[in-house]
Amino acid sequence: MLKEFFKSLRLNEQKISMFLGALVVVVVGVLIYNYFTGINRQQEMAQLTEEQPSVRIHNVAKGESLWQISLKYYNDGYKWTEIAKVNKLTNPDLIEDGQALTIPELIVVPQVTEEQSIATSEYLVVKGDSLWKIAVRAYADGYQWVKVWEANKTQIVNPNLIEVGTKLLLPR
Repeated sequence: MLKEFFKSLRLNEQKISMFLGALVVVVVGVLIYNYFTGINRQQEMAQLTEEQPSVRIHNVAKGESLWQISLKYYNDGYKWTEIAKVNKLTNPDLIEDGQALTIPELIVVPQVTEEQSIATSEYLVVKGDSLWKIAVRAYADGYQWVKVWEANKTQIVNPNLIEVGTKLLLPR
């Protein structure tokens, strides 16, 4: 039908093909333009709607590491990566005395429910427990297993093997 329309305009097949090819190029160009401008708009909207978390400034003391700073602010040394990311540190091992670091406020959403959590300072190990699981229930942070292990080193020789019935102290 379209071919007949163009023939009625007295255009030969070569000109019709050229016109349709140009039309396809224009349509594809418009689609690509809309796609990339849509991505930019989404990024701009995300930046506008994203709440800026409150931050603190920490001046690095002599001999201090990101791990120690993270322990100070978050009670978790593993959060040093967040400090490094916010400060765009290319080598987190190289921080200087007096350097001002931005310490972001991290929003921690505990993933354990009230009935699963351990609120006491002592815990009796049951079948299926691990230091990681106990730390998640006691502190809502599995990386705190080290704290549990250090408080109970006299009872636990290998942190990967804890015996059922062992009474553990949970530092608070």
